[in-house]
Formats: sequence, structure tokens, C-alpha cells
Amino acid sequence: MKELLETYFDYLTVEKGASPHTLEAYSRDLIRFANFMVGRERERAETVTPEDVMAFISDLRGSGLAANSVNRSLAAIRGFYKFLLKQGCKVVSPVDHLLRGKAWMRLPDVLSPQDMNRLLEQPGLANSTAVRDAAILELMYAAGLRVSELVNLSMNSINWQAGYVIVMGKGRKERVVPVGRSSYDLLRRYVEEARSDLVKGKPSNILFLNRSGRLFSRQGLWKLVKKYARSAGLEDKVHPHTFRHTFATHLLEGGADLRAVQVMLGHADIATTQIYTHVTRERLKAVHKKFHPRS
Repeated sequence: MKELLETYFDYLTVEKGASPHTLEAYSRDLIRFANFMVGRERERAETVTPEDVMAFISDLRGSGLAANSVNRSLAAIRGFYKFLLKQGCKVVSPVDHLLRGKAWMRLPDVLSPQDMNRLLEQPGLANSTAVRDAAILELMYAAGLRVSELVNLSMNSINWQAGYVIVMGKGRKERVVPVGRSSYDLLRRYVEEARSDLVKGKPSNILFLNRSGRLFSRQGLWKLVKKYARSAGLEDKVHPHTFRHTFATHLLEGGADLRAVQVMLGHADIATTQIYTHVTRERLKAVHKKFHPRS
């Protein structure tokens, strides 16, 4: 089974264009699965039964793994066996008839418009680094970008005439997202006035450069976001994905169509986007409880 897993990981990387983050998660889940099956003397993929998988799930739950993480492991196993069948291997998927466990929905962290405005004001525009940081925060909120999407933007990713950003999302799927006037103006100022100070004389097509004139790391962007969240008094509420959650929630609260938000977020399944409708309902309930005299 472990030899087949190596082939599957190559397939995810080369043909499916899986991100390093996704590949790491699937590798961790499937290697744990394979090691568990070795302990049950199921070293070959075709010998694994639904009962073996149920024992594996029980082991995961016993270790304290959350329902969402267990479901992710099941999805990884299901994808692996689907790949084997596609390759012509004589296997029967041991997970086809297993239902996903109940994953209690954890609502994403979302900022109010007032808190988001306060956060976006933190970098200021005093120098080139501040202009860059302001442009980064504004674009994350304006376009709902994932961290990996933002750090990989190039100078060619912005269509200045039409006012949108071209994003390479999960599975190397390209999408187009409008950036809005505030973000557009800051991006223009960054590119025209500040970026040259960060290039350090080295030719580069990367849009957002760190102090060394190189590509931002995920950790570098995380530190940048936490720095300004701290100065805004929002440290406990903000992480990089908060911008994406807030982008989607504010659009829906403003009356945007769910399908349009799905497209802008780059979700393959609209069910993933629907969590934000739940968020807006929860916010409405909170407002009702706070202000209605008989709540």
C-alpha cells in the first residue's frame, strides 16, 4: 500500500496541482491509515475491509481527533481508492458506504465593518513598507484571497483596465475577482511609488515583495497580519483567513447572490459557501436578541 501511496501523492502533485498544504494534510492522513492497517496485517490495499476502516475511525476518535479531521481522513482514503480504481487496480473501496461523521459546524471568525476598517487603517502610508502592507490587507479583504493565493500573485495578476485580480486557486484553477476602488487605488500607489524600494535591484515579477525583495512566506504574511491586528486591539479575533471569511459574510449581508460569492471565493461546491449564510443568520439572531424588547 505504501508504494501505491507514493504514486498517488505524485498524481496529486503533478496532475491535480494540489497545494503543498493539501498534500501535507493528505500525506499525514494516509500514512497514518497505512501504518494502522499494517498493524492489522492489511498491508495490501485490496485487503482492507469496511470493518478495518471503522476500526481506524474509532482509533482516530479515541485519540481526540475532531469530527472535521476524521472526515478529512475519510475523504483522503476515499480519494486514494478512487485513484486506484481509475488506474485499473482490482480493489473495492472500503469507504463507499461509510457516512461522514457529524461535524459540528464551527462558525468562522468574522469582523464587523467597523473593526475591519480599524484594522485596514493600521499600516498607514508613511513609507514604502507601510504602503505595501496597506495594499496587502486591503486586497485580502477586497478579494477574499487565501494566503497562498496572495503571496503567489505576480505583476501580471492585476488587470488595471478592468479593475480585477486573476487568482490561481486550489487545484490550479484560475478565477477572476473584482478588487474595488479602495484596493485598486492602494495597489496602484504601491506599484508606482513603493515597490521599487523593495525590489533591491533584482528583477522580479512577484507582486508583493518582502524586505529582502523576495516572495513572502506564509509565516511572513501571518506575522504581518498579527502585527496589525495587535495594534488594532483585535489580536484574538484576526488571522489571515479572517479576511476571507469577512469578505464573504459582508457580501452576503449586503445582498450578494450566493452563487456569485461562490465564484469569487473559488469554491468547487456551493455547500462550502453556504456556511456564510449560516453566519449571517447567527449575526441577525444576535442583533435581534440584543435589541428586541422581548428577546
